[in-house]
Amino acid sequence: MGTDDAEEETRRQHPQHPERESNPGPSSYAQLSSGRPHPHLRSHIEDAGLLGRFIKRSTRCPGMDARTVHARRTPGIKTHGPGDDDEERLGSISSRPLPPLARLYVYALHGCLCEVAFTAAYDWCETRDRRLAGHSSLWSLPMYAMAIYLMESLGTMLSARRLPLPVRLIAYTVFIYLWEFTWGVGLRTLGACPWDYSGHTYHLWGLVTLEYAVPWAVASLIAEKCVIRNTLRIRLVN
Repeated sequence: MGTDDAEEETRRQHPQHPERESNPGPSSYAQLSSGRPHPHLRSHIEDAGLLGRFIKRSTRCPGMDARTVHARRTPGIKTHGPGDDDEERLGSISSRPLPPLARLYVYALHGCLCEVAFTAAYDWCETRDRRLAGHSSLWSLPMYAMAIYLMESLGTMLSARRLPLPVRLIAYTVFIYLWEFTWGVGLRTLGACPWDYSGHTYHLWGLVTLEYAVPWAVASLIAEKCVIRNTLRIRLVN
């Protein structure tokens, strides 16, 4: 009885567990060879496939998608990117700069606008007239248009010689004085000169004055850096 009681006590302390079905039996291998794997093997295979796809996606480097990879260009092979069609379409469209008449129109409006703004500010400094009633003349339209148009070629010639900006401004100012004096003589002959600088100290026949040297230099700077440069950048699509 003592031995039976000891064995019973041992069974209670160390119960025997049923063997887990960790390895497939002969019937499972038979099903695997016949094309129908055991349900446990099938679940293991599916889990392994999902794990492989997850690892493949997680280890893929960003930007390695086939649509975003920049193919190495080799001679004889033409690759196309997302914007190549637009670039080819824009490149095939021919364009031309503004014709001379259009540029003359832009330069005439710019010159008259600057003259009206300058005379309005000058009158306000003299009389404190808050109306800012600037003035100009229709003769100023062709005068300013042709002057700035000729400054295109003058600026190209000065830039080709790589002259610094101060030297270019001096050349522009001398040109403006010669241009203003020439037009003044012609218009005074016709009795139609709209300006008179006789009230200034350093003037020549009332047609030009040295007091306006700095304003003319500033005007030529604006003409070169803003007006002429941006006007020549305008393109008309055929």
